[in-house]
Amino acid sequence: AAEPHPDADKLRVCTVQTRDGTKQIVCGAPNARAGMTAVYAPLGTYIPGLDMTLDAKPRKIRGVESHGMLCSSRELEIGEDHDGIMDLEADLAMGQPLAEALGLDDPMIEIEVTPNRPDWLGVVGIARDLAAAGLGRFRQPVIDPVAGTFDCPVDIRIEAPDACPVFAGRLVRGVRNGPSPDWLQRTLKSVGLRPINALVDITNLISLERARPLHVYDAGKLTGAITARMGREGERFAALDGKTYTATSTQCVIADDTGPLGFGGIMGGEASGCTADTVDVFIESAWFEPLGIARTGRSTGIASDARQRFERGVDPASHLEGLEYATGLILELCGGEASHVRVAGQAPSAPGPRAFRPARVKSLTGMDVPETRIEDILTKLGFAVETGETWTVTPPSWRGDVEGEADLVEEVARIEGFD
Repeated sequence: AAEPHPDADKLRVCTVQTRDGTKQIVCGAPNARAGMTAVYAPLGTYIPGLDMTLDAKPRKIRGVESHGMLCSSRELEIGEDHDGIMDLEADLAMGQPLAEALGLDDPMIEIEVTPNRPDWLGVVGIARDLAAAGLGRFRQPVIDPVAGTFDCPVDIRIEAPDACPVFAGRLVRGVRNGPSPDWLQRTLKSVGLRPINALVDITNLISLERARPLHVYDAGKLTGAITARMGREGERFAALDGKTYTATSTQCVIADDTGPLGFGGIMGGEASGCTADTVDVFIESAWFEPLGIARTGRSTGIASDARQRFERGVDPASHLEGLEYATGLILELCGGEASHVRVAGQAPSAPGPRAFRPARVKSLTGMDVPETRIEDILTKLGFAVETGETWTVTPPSWRGDVEGEADLVEEVARIEGFD
């Protein structure tokens, strides 16, 4: 039941069937009505959206005792709606935990990422290491290239190759931008990111999944070529964080003929951002030199997800894969037609082969690991291994931190177990 409160026009006194028995709850939601299936928070429950814990004992609201709370999606931080309480499907089992009923009960794992392992800033990198440690089988994600149907009309230029050695991009025309689907919004919210729109959410997903930052521009707001260059004294732009920044000659910017569009690898600008009105989108997938990113990040105070990844060293071979992945998702979720890919510059070289003596594992660590196990560990981590009297081990492109034999020993030791 939902009856008017005897002493407050905007409140209702609800009789609610709960796992704890029938409860009387005072509710201010205009949509509270008899027969609806709602979310019940018992006394003593923490409400995250309000950052408060309900009293352990019933409290009187305008003279009527209330035994708990009926919640909105915003109060539970699983949506933005605060106009009323959540109105759930009627066929849900009474007393079922909400997280279970809505499929939001995945385990949450918090990981501390050391500065030398940027690949751990993507789910794929974590999965690879877990599989190498024997906690499952790593499924190598395959990205199918998207065939372009017309030449990209946006020219790409690099005037600061030391700061941005490679820049790939393409245009997708005729898109329909809007809210991303529920599965994508849930994924972003589960790790604390706010969904914005489908085009932006796709780039955030790829950053989280592949540790590959991307950026999307409303192509209708671009003038002339897109250029990666150093800033010029006095240049200013309004960034996506709502602040205005002045670029300097030591900072890499992405610019068009009108001036800077944003700091390369850190944050884009408001003027060229994608909105619900975006019809043509230009996708940027570049690689930026880590020290330059770190310096610009410190001097501006911008702490973005892109900066976090680029200043640690994004996989230099991932620019085309990231671009193709983004293109495929945009066509799937927003429709449109993709151009051919444009690439300016050349990606930095991947790490070269390293000489490795398997016996060094025991001499450096005291751990007696069979050679077959050593080869298995390195192979599962993505290294190419050629065995012999002295092995030749080539690190994958995403492991620029591996410089010598001791680093390879460490890889074996940590997967085998430091204990």
